[in-house]
Amino acid sequence: MTKRSSIALALVFASTPLVAQERPRLPQGPAGTVTLSVADYDRLVDRAAQPDKRPEPPPVPAVVSRGDLRARVTGDLARGTLRLDGEVFYRGQVKVPLVSGATLLEARADGVPLPLVQEGDVHVAVLTGPAAFSLTLEWAAPVSAVPGRGSLPLPSPAAGSVTATIDLPGDPAEVRIEPGIVTRRQTAGGRTTVEATLEPGRRSAVSWSVRETATQASQAESRLLADVKSLITIGEGDLRMATLVDVTVVRGEPRTFEIRLPAGYEVAAVTGSSIDTTETRTGSIALTVHDPAQRRHQFLISLEQPHSPGSFKLDTSFPTVPAAQREVGETAIEGTGTIEVSASGDDGLRRMDVRETNPSLRSLARQPLLAAFRYQRRANETRTLTLDVKRFADAPVIAAAAERAVATTLVTAEGRTLTEVSLTLRNRAQPFMKVVLPAGATMLSVEVAGETAKPVLGSDGTRVPLLRTGFKPNGPYNVSFVYLHAGQSFAKRGDAHMALPQMDVPVTVLEWELFLPERYSAKPLAGNVMPAHLVSYAPTVTVVRSISSGQAGSAVGRGSTTRDQVMQRQDLLELAAPGQIVGRVVDPAGAALPGATITAAAANGVRLTAVTDAEGRYTIDNVPSGTVTVTSELSGFSRGQRFLTFDQQPRQVDFQVGASGVSETVTVQAEAPLVNTQAATSSVRSSNEPPPPAPPSQNVLNLQRRVAGVLPVRVDVPRAGTAYQFVKPLVLDEEARVSFRYKTR
Repeated sequence: MTKRSSIALALVFASTPLVAQERPRLPQGPAGTVTLSVADYDRLVDRAAQPDKRPEPPPVPAVVSRGDLRARVTGDLARGTLRLDGEVFYRGQVKVPLVSGATLLEARADGVPLPLVQEGDVHVAVLTGPAAFSLTLEWAAPVSAVPGRGSLPLPSPAAGSVTATIDLPGDPAEVRIEPGIVTRRQTAGGRTTVEATLEPGRRSAVSWSVRETATQASQAESRLLADVKSLITIGEGDLRMATLVDVTVVRGEPRTFEIRLPAGYEVAAVTGSSIDTTETRTGSIALTVHDPAQRRHQFLISLEQPHSPGSFKLDTSFPTVPAAQREVGETAIEGTGTIEVSASGDDGLRRMDVRETNPSLRSLARQPLLAAFRYQRRANETRTLTLDVKRFADAPVIAAAAERAVATTLVTAEGRTLTEVSLTLRNRAQPFMKVVLPAGATMLSVEVAGETAKPVLGSDGTRVPLLRTGFKPNGPYNVSFVYLHAGQSFAKRGDAHMALPQMDVPVTVLEWELFLPERYSAKPLAGNVMPAHLVSYAPTVTVVRSISSGQAGSAVGRGSTTRDQVMQRQDLLELAAPGQIVGRVVDPAGAALPGATITAAAANGVRLTAVTDAEGRYTIDNVPSGTVTVTSELSGFSRGQRFLTFDQQPRQVDFQVGASGVSETVTVQAEAPLVNTQAATSSVRSSNEPPPPAPPSQNVLNLQRRVAGVLPVRVDVPRAGTAYQFVKPLVLDEEARVSFRYKTR
């Protein structure tokens, strides 16, 4: 029967209904044939199309992954253990190389003795796999000794990574493992434990120095030289000393150095690259180094001791090295705060220039050095320094200042006052300006550098925000504010009191213009301000008009100089260049004097001349720096002379000469308001007389316009009236006041 007919016959029997409960047996074919079901046949076909892949064998039969070597040296013999962890990959028994170059005493695997095979210099174990294994091997090796050093060969495990722990006797100065890296060293109980990592596949050896037993004899033979540099810092409540000790070993290998400390100090910190251990004792400190063979050691010791606050006087010494045969030192003194230090020492201390101190000592300082000494100390000697310190209270630093302040006050018939204060301010670190307004006053507007700002109200005053250094504008800028004060109504006659707000920034010059209604005449009586007619000062206003009767008025001056002349003076200085001296020559009436000879004589003998023009002006170029004498000469007029220190900044030197032959000599030391010196003339008023009224300035006109269209308040300000001008120099956290008596015209 063929294979196809067998399958068809099987299908026929499968499709025939079962007559009995028993499963019919598949018919068997002739010899050499196999009868299968359809499912078995399909499964065989699938397996023939996709045969099973056999797993690939491991690349190596076995591997030792990690080795842990331990040894303890006792006398001339070292014994230890070697633990090996790994895995066998092949099935069955596999030969695994374990260690070479070792004398093994015993081998165990999971507590069971393990047979080993010797193949040359390598110990081999026969292990069954696949399985992981952990073996323990006991080994021993002799210790080789040469003068001053001992050595020990280590077994070489056939592992991927090997760590070693060696227990050595005593405290050797130097331990080496080659090839290998020492990762940790610890000394305790008279023995030293060294942990290291070995290089796999290479034989390593450990060596160490052998210390002599006669330690006291070696210490007695040591010779030291010491250089001690101390920095004394005087604080507000403590005295700190930072000492750099430089020790040079001339003979021997000392391991411990004793540093004797001055009395009264406590050790704050001890550092040094060669320090192993530190032990603080009574009055001294013992420093143990880890390499006695090193010839030079440096230690930095920080000491502290408290002192009474304020001024004090005390004696102090310095750290010393008692074992040093020769010791030299330097000491420097610095201090924090405002102090005065008087330092003196014994005969062994010699004062030196602070610039001659050692650079390492100067590098420790954080403040300017106040004094410095050097010394040389022999054995059993002590150097003492006496410090007499006087401490002064710190003065406050001005963070902001106003170069000029201009105040304009409009007074109504109802007694209400509207005041505008404008300051030219320089600010470095002050965030706000505190303004204390008069009682009952209300702040209306604030401007800072031309921009509207919002003030902050506080219980002790109003804070006006300021621009600090680094913001634009970078130089001086303008700060102005306007406030309204509701006072008492004016009667037909009486007394009135006016005051400006108190500000916490100093003001160099304050100009105050008080504008009263036309129907009142006033006479100032008292106050802390000066009438403006007594001071010839360049004001900030540029236009002067009279609006009392609607007629154009002439320019009104303060003192003997008109405001037009003041404008000419300002323009003249603004056009000057560095290295120039400019100015004008006028007569007592203020008229220009052309043809006057101006001579500038410098201290180095240089003489420069110029002649005034038709307007009395002159310019001298290329004036050298230093003391300069400027002289004015004109036939028929007195000779004028000025002394000043010139620093290449343009300067203006004016002369007012009379028709007499009396010479005038003035020393110019600073730019300040020029006090009127014509008190001898009959046309000048006495300082006890009230100031003359003046037409209102442009500031009054500007404030009137602001009331009409800008300020958020309705005030019936007077459109016609009289202005009274006052000046107060150097206003420092105070209010400007004036009292006057008024009456109806």
